[in-house]
Amino acid sequence: MTLVILAFVVLLVMGLPVAFAIAGAAAMFFFQNPSLPFTIPAQQTITQTQNFALLAIPLFVLAGNLMNHTGLTRRLLDLVTALLGHFRGGLAQASLALSAMMGGVSGSAIADASMQARMLGPEMIARGVPKAHTAAILSFGSILTPIIPPGIGMILYGTIGQVSIGQLFAAGIIPAMFLWAALAAAVAIQARRGDWAPERARRLAPRELPGVLGAGFWALLFPVILLLGLRSGLFTPSEIGALAVIYALLVGLVVFRELSARGFGMAMSDTLADIGSVMLLISVSASLSYAMILERVPETLAGYIAGLPGGMEVVMLVAVLGVILAGFVIDATVLIIMLTPILLPMMRSLGADPVHFGIVFIIAASVGNSTPPVGAAMYSVCSILGCPVGSYARASVLLLLAIALVTCLLVFLPGIVLFLPSVLI
Repeated sequence: MTLVILAFVVLLVMGLPVAFAIAGAAAMFFFQNPSLPFTIPAQQTITQTQNFALLAIPLFVLAGNLMNHTGLTRRLLDLVTALLGHFRGGLAQASLALSAMMGGVSGSAIADASMQARMLGPEMIARGVPKAHTAAILSFGSILTPIIPPGIGMILYGTIGQVSIGQLFAAGIIPAMFLWAALAAAVAIQARRGDWAPERARRLAPRELPGVLGAGFWALLFPVILLLGLRSGLFTPSEIGALAVIYALLVGLVVFRELSARGFGMAMSDTLADIGSVMLLISVSASLSYAMILERVPETLAGYIAGLPGGMEVVMLVAVLGVILAGFVIDATVLIIMLTPILLPMMRSLGADPVHFGIVFIIAASVGNSTPPVGAAMYSVCSILGCPVGSYARASVLLLLAIALVTCLLVFLPGIVLFLPSVLI
């Protein structure tokens, strides 16, 4: 297995796309074991695409892309700007709130970061927020997106680990609010140090609140429908994804009447591009996961980590630190696909709740989207805004510290994560 891991690292360093690096490493394993039929990789790849639960991913991505072309995202921005624009760096605070709300719309951190970089980035810079801080805030704010239902990471983790996706959806809400509060506090510190200007001259008057909330009503309603549908047992995660697409079409065609034929075509095109990359990763990872299970990698790793002094929380903290470090060089989606079969059985054997560990694990994996050297959200934002990665990294230290503190809190206080699933699901 050592040569397989080495092949994967070498292929990554050579600049090969991650999916092809995974496929190459898996091929190396089967070349090393000629007694195994070489039809197994093909079978594993095809079988992985037949998983009905994974149908939720393209459906939620399509729903999110449709909503971006209905005017719903713009109305959400107006809502959060009205509520938070009077703070220093009001647009920066509004971007975090928009990320929290966009979790119930797009489910994709990279899509959220890219959209906000185009929509808010130039405006934040024009209002005195340094370019590096603008890029860091927009990138790290997108970490909220996969934690709020319907996050794609939750669907992957739940499908691979046989964990209730409905419980994961409910469990992500309170931790996301904690992350939002921590990031907002970090931005407030940066804004005070940099004397960033507010977006609005005054706080929103109480008489203006009903009109502002009304404008964002249809966006705020979607997560409620999602959770109620799962809680009542009317829909499976895949079926609720189909409902999300229907909801997006109704909002765009009937409520706002802003979804044009061109917008629909762009939403379909964006969805095909997003889903193509995700499903390719899922498919080729099946063979590598098969190899790891056959070589008993999960059991071996579990033996090493479980031997650490301390309780289950210490082991989880070490596992989370390892995931964050791995995220510096491996995409979050790949981490979830590759490490769930390894880490989840280990944590279950130590008595950890799979929903609790899943939320902490997804947060840790998502950090890699915003950290050098391979963070996809980071590169997307820096490319759009023309920001050097070095400047970005220096500006993101406080934001990374805020996320680390919340992650540690969630590890040692599982009740924060498990409260809503115990009540709703």
